[in-house]
Amino acid sequence: MINKHHGLNINLPATLAVLLLVLTYRGVPISANSAIAAGLPIATSSAANVSGALTDADFSKHVEQLKQKLPSKEFSIVIARPFVVIGDEPADAVKEHAERTVKWAVDKLKQDFFTKDPNEILDIWLFKDAASYQKHALLLFGEQPGTPYGYYSSAHKALVMNIETGGGTLVHEIVHPFIEANFPACPPWFNEGLGSLYEQSGEVDGHIRGFTNWRLPGLQRAIKAGTVPSFRSLTALDASRFYNDDKGTNYSQSRYLCYYLQQKGLLTKFYREFHRHQKTDPTGYQSLKKILGVRDMQRFKTKWQQYVLGLTR
Repeated sequence: MINKHHGLNINLPATLAVLLLVLTYRGVPISANSAIAAGLPIATSSAANVSGALTDADFSKHVEQLKQKLPSKEFSIVIARPFVVIGDEPADAVKEHAERTVKWAVDKLKQDFFTKDPNEILDIWLFKDAASYQKHALLLFGEQPGTPYGYYSSAHKALVMNIETGGGTLVHEIVHPFIEANFPACPPWFNEGLGSLYEQSGEVDGHIRGFTNWRLPGLQRAIKAGTVPSFRSLTALDASRFYNDDKGTNYSQSRYLCYYLQQKGLLTKFYREFHRHQKTDPTGYQSLKKILGVRDMQRFKTKWQQYVLGLTR
């Protein structure tokens, strides 16, 4: 799973406000209470300055608004730019999640893929167990979760998590708002392929890396059964077909295509190539062929399937 390191609770004077961005991007979570006590502005989800960049004052206003709607005194708030993390575990545990998972994932994803933050502050709600997750998703957002783990709601500007199930889903869901901000035309196969790649991840040579995970056995069974579609078909799926037609195989095939690219040192190259040519190659299929250096994708699929069958968890 993801690497962990200890967080610090920093109390900054207002004169050091210019250093806040540096500190947060070096992985230091600035708690809402500490920043406000120091007279340091923090943030709002609805207001940004003229340049479009979220300011400390935006975060300050946003935190104050959040305090008004916290379901109980059990909840604490920690800023982990560009997110605000809210949880009903003990405050130290919420701070650890903000540091060890959220900031780590943000820093590593931006290092390899993304240049833009989401243009609005997004909340990460970390509920301590399944009962809290179910209860508060309904209470705060008027909806029952469709997954026991967690999800990203663009409509509510929130990531909603049952953190008892671990941090893997959280890292997966962090990918989605960054894709939304940097690659809004991204097709579902790559959006979910990249997100699910980091469901189980760690740091290798200073970079985020996905590891084999629970999706592998199902994909291996599908390969043996001959039910895995061509890569042309997979990349052409729209959202409706991707999420509703045999979505388990769609997710796992997308994940392990990204895994293959990662292991061959090609994933970031593919992302940049695809992003550059998205208007002429909206599915990414031609960019995939170019980065792989192959013409016969059916032959590549055979090679890839043999590769996947040789993987272990």
